[in-house]
Parts: sequence; structure tokens; C-alpha cells
Amino acid sequence: MQDLDETSITQSVLDRVANAPDPRARQISEALIRHLHAFIREIEPTEAEWEAGIAFLTATGHMCTDVRQEYILLSDTLGVSMLVDAINHRLPGNATETTVFGPFYVEAPEFENGADISGHLTGTRLYISGSVRSEDGAPIANAAVDIWHSDQEGFYDLQLLDQRPGLAGRGRFRTDEKGAFSLWTVKPKYYPIPDDGPVGKMLKAQGRHPFRPEHVHFMITAPGFRKLVTHIFAEGGEYLDSDVVFGVKASLIRRFEKHEGGNAPDGQAMEGTWYSLHHDFVLAREAMSQAA
Repeated sequence: MQDLDETSITQSVLDRVANAPDPRARQISEALIRHLHAFIREIEPTEAEWEAGIAFLTATGHMCTDVRQEYILLSDTLGVSMLVDAINHRLPGNATETTVFGPFYVEAPEFENGADISGHLTGTRLYISGSVRSEDGAPIANAAVDIWHSDQEGFYDLQLLDQRPGLAGRGRFRTDEKGAFSLWTVKPKYYPIPDDGPVGKMLKAQGRHPFRPEHVHFMITAPGFRKLVTHIFAEGGEYLDSDVVFGVKASLIRRFEKHEGGNAPDGQAMEGTWYSLHHDFVLAREAMSQAA
């Protein structure tokens, strides 16, 4: 029998998992034990603090439902989701950078280029256009471009289903032979993540706000290319420097151009204030991304 104490217990636990038959399971278990024990040694929690930590994790699990995943929210707000994203998307060259997927994606109907996807969402009109190209600049035709975003109050359609049934502010488009796509919708706004649960209490304890800056989600797929999941953030928007999920990257910030009247890029005569956003996306080839 070993006489374990605070200096010897870590190695004893490591010895117990040394014969794990799966090498990856052994690697993960050993790293977890080393880092978790180092964390405990650093903070030296009281028994009451340790019980509070267990209660926090239990409450986080209880908050999870079919439409809400509090553990993903915890991962997001601690920067873990973006770290995992960065590790898994070490893309080559000038490929468009990725960011977190977010909790509000659902498969949406396909629209013709130039269509309006705003539906029942309210807000100032926004014209979005862009192109999808490979790293060598060649246009990618028939790429699927999924787009989704919030309304002018910061709400997604999924958060409003009890008030306004049906999807809105989301849709799928196909690029033309020049790799281009375009659509109409409404300008989104910054918004808070759900903060009425354990993660919200954690943010308050850490002296942090729950807000994400104004952005539009994009997911772009094409045969032979790495799937791209990213956002385009509004230049000058609030919370760009303090996004609660750490998702902002400088290359993904673009100006939402403000216009008064005049003609839109599609020739439509406009009245009053409207905005336009253009961005050209670059996809990494599957083989190149794997090599990177």
C-alpha cells in the first residue's frame, strides 16, 4: 500500500492510467491528470470552494436542453472553443480565417441571388454581396453560401419563434459562374449571449459583459475545398475588442457602408438610409489544408 500525500498522489494516479489500451485515451488522461492536479496545487481550494465548483458544473449540466447547450457556452466564454477552432483550422496562404460556429444555425431554404431573406426580422435594409474563390484567384462556381444573422434588436429568428413563427434572416445561396453571390436582408446588431444561467453568473464574477459584436455568419462549402465557417464583423461596432466568445479576427472586420437613397448595386432605386457589405472569400483546397 502506498502512503499517498499531496506530493506523491499525482504520480500514483498517472501510474493507474499508464496501461490504457488506447494510446490517445492514455495521452488525454495523463494530460488531464497533470494539469488538473497542477491547477489544484496553484489555487489550493478550501473544501467549501471545491464543493462550489462541483455545484457549478452540476448546475451547468442541468441547464442543458435540446435547444440550449450550457457547456458549449462555457467553452465559448473561456476561449476554449476558439482555441479548438484555431488548432483545427491551420489554413495555408490567404485562405479566409475561421471563427466559432455559434448556436443559432439551422438549415435554411435556398434562394436565388438577389433575393431578400429578412422575412419578419426588422431593421435597416442591408445589401450583402461577395465572391468565393480559390487561393489562386479562380472563381468557384456553384459554391453553397449559408448566411444567418440577428435583427436590429439583436435577436435571431430562433429566439422569436413563439412570437413570429418561421425562419428569417437566414438562407442558402449558390455562386454564379464568376463565383459571385448577392442578397438583401436587414442590418444586424450586437447582442448578449444567454446569461441567465451558471455561465452568466461566472461572467459577473469575472467582471465581464455577455455581449457579442455586430456580425453576419457565413458557412461556405464546395467540392474539393475545406468547409469555411466564419463571421464578418462590422467595422467600428461595439464590443469588437471584448467579444465574450473571443471570435473576432482583424481580417474579418469590414465596413458596413452607409448610404442615403440612390441606386443599389443591383440597380434598385433606394429611399432613406440603407447599408451595403461586400466581402470576397477564399477557400483552401482540401489537400492543401490537410498538409498545413
